[in-house]
Amino acid sequence: MPLSNVQPDHYDAILSTKIASVLEKFRALNAPRPEVFSSPAQGFRLRAEFRLWHEGDDLNYVMFRSDDRKTPVVINDFPIACNAIQTLMPALLDGLKASHVLRHKIFQTEFLCTLSGDMLVTLIYHRTLGDDWHNEAALLATELDVQLIGRSRKQKRVISRDWVDECLTIDGREYHYRQPEQAFTQPNGHVNQHMISWALKYARPLGGDLLELYCGIGNFTLPLAQAFNNVIATELSKVATAAAELNRQTNKISNVEFARLSAEDMSSALAGDRAFRRLAHLKHALADYSLNTLLVDPPRAGLDEKTLSLAAQFDNIIYISCNPSTLITNLDTLKHTHSIENLAFFDQFPYTHHLECGVILRRRSESTTD
Repeated sequence: MPLSNVQPDHYDAILSTKIASVLEKFRALNAPRPEVFSSPAQGFRLRAEFRLWHEGDDLNYVMFRSDDRKTPVVINDFPIACNAIQTLMPALLDGLKASHVLRHKIFQTEFLCTLSGDMLVTLIYHRTLGDDWHNEAALLATELDVQLIGRSRKQKRVISRDWVDECLTIDGREYHYRQPEQAFTQPNGHVNQHMISWALKYARPLGGDLLELYCGIGNFTLPLAQAFNNVIATELSKVATAAAELNRQTNKISNVEFARLSAEDMSSALAGDRAFRRLAHLKHALADYSLNTLLVDPPRAGLDEKTLSLAAQFDNIIYISCNPSTLITNLDTLKHTHSIENLAFFDQFPYTHHLECGVILRRRSESTTD
């Protein structure tokens, strides 16, 4: 995204234009009037990454335009990043410039911050990182009061720890999350809290048991667990699944069970096509759960055909989407079995064309099903 797109004084108008570009497609599916959740106009991103550009003895953060991948654009300030990242950026750059060991063949840096102020920086290199790097990196991490990781091909060196700890407040209750490096986390913490609260509001009256696919570190899982008797949540990433289980324990939630399984494999398990050892730890057989609600937060590609077929069997679907186009395509299939009861837009990515959506679907009665 070109930084010239960042226009805080025109934020509301820009968001309205973005919503208008997709709204008619949802209306064509008989969706109700959407609820809209805006973002802070500045300082909203908790993640950022930059290439590091060497020019003699100078070193700068740079980005590249989508239409010109060869010409670096120097980034002197980054107003969409949270204040902690904005403050750290020049201090980190000064620290790298001051150390030949730390700057030698570095080519990228990644920032991961939390609303609660925890900060992790990853430095990525085109060389092997030895003990000399570790010693100087440890000094810099202490000086800047951050967690620091060094990466190169097939190598990872950790100064202290490779995660941050987040605290989100959902309807007056605090939830604590371990967020590991390289596990997906929502980039806009303020909007994320709105997303979870919105989903919880519509989950409360549903009852029964919940199946969640693509659960990540338990972002939605843990707050929504209070609305259901039992929750089965699946995630393919080993790192994210381990973090989700730790987060469950940290928040003292007892009715959630996690399984490291893809959405496709979970569909096969529920259909009885095959048994999976990764489900053997569940306290009941799958058939003994009252899985009447499905929660999905899939990648940009949306739901595949097999998972769509699975979704069609649920009474209720809570669908969170980062891609309106694939969501609309999926809804065009699900409209034959479900009606859209609620719609929401969440501006996770201000000043871009990306728009996060939330949809609550209710299964039609047999007499109204196409």
